[in-house]
Amino acid sequence: MNLAPPHGHSSRSHLDPPGPGEGKPAGTDVRRRNNITVTGREDGPVLLLAHGFGCDQNLWRLLVPLLAEDFRLVLFDYVGSGRSDPSAWSEQRYSSLEGYAADVLDVCEELDLRDATFVGHSVSAMVGVLAAAEAPQRFSRLVMVAPSPCYIDEDGYRGGFSADDIGELLESLESNYLGWSAVMAPMIMGNADRPELGQELTTSFCATDPDMARVFARTTFLSDSRGDLGTVAVPTLVLECEQDVIAPREVGAYVNAAIPGSRLVTLEATGHCPQLSAPQATAAAITDFMKTVR
Repeated sequence: MNLAPPHGHSSRSHLDPPGPGEGKPAGTDVRRRNNITVTGREDGPVLLLAHGFGCDQNLWRLLVPLLAEDFRLVLFDYVGSGRSDPSAWSEQRYSSLEGYAADVLDVCEELDLRDATFVGHSVSAMVGVLAAAEAPQRFSRLVMVAPSPCYIDEDGYRGGFSADDIGELLESLESNYLGWSAVMAPMIMGNADRPELGQELTTSFCATDPDMARVFARTTFLSDSRGDLGTVAVPTLVLECEQDVIAPREVGAYVNAAIPGSRLVTLEATGHCPQLSAPQATAAAITDFMKTVR
């Protein structure tokens, strides 16, 4: 069963979900809805940390103490993840990356963030691209941690998966989400010699509602944001790992080439979650970027 969209087809749902900044009901308590946490240096530059598919803000926990002395850290959970308010979830809204970008902009509006640095892991890197294009006054820099603008191989582009691979992945996820998580999370994490890392990601995946995870997975793995990379107009750091089954090195090179002036750093790390497997190196790269790029 091939679930991949045909070439050139947008991953946007036929329901045409709202774009960033649209669709928030009046009186929404965004702090509660997105489980916003603010910590770190009160007068420091703001880092807005955005998690990827199957995760929540807890996966930044090893980075927080390494960054908190120099930066103001804002963490949150997308609706449908972590300790967000599940009653606020809508399949229509979260069937496109624009729906997740809307969450980001709601958080920025709630906290009146301006000139923040958006730090996005995995698919959230592309969410940050969309949010920055929609509200450029909110963001002064982007940090993309293991980003991928498109997961499906095409002529001249290697995303890491064939269309059949993605179709099988989604079919397996939808038929047995917990079983899929137990198999896939350790593969995504890498670091087989540190099985506790794979177990942590498995636990995170399994804590997500399967129906919500199904929508986020389709939104993630069928997305094609390559055309959005050219909209980036702020200094950008692209962080990749030496080995990553989800975002191979060719993807990092592609993103770096597509964003003029961006900086590509290859971490001495394995797997798709360097904030867990190599927190010191990840924090050091972010701190260096913040101090040297104006």
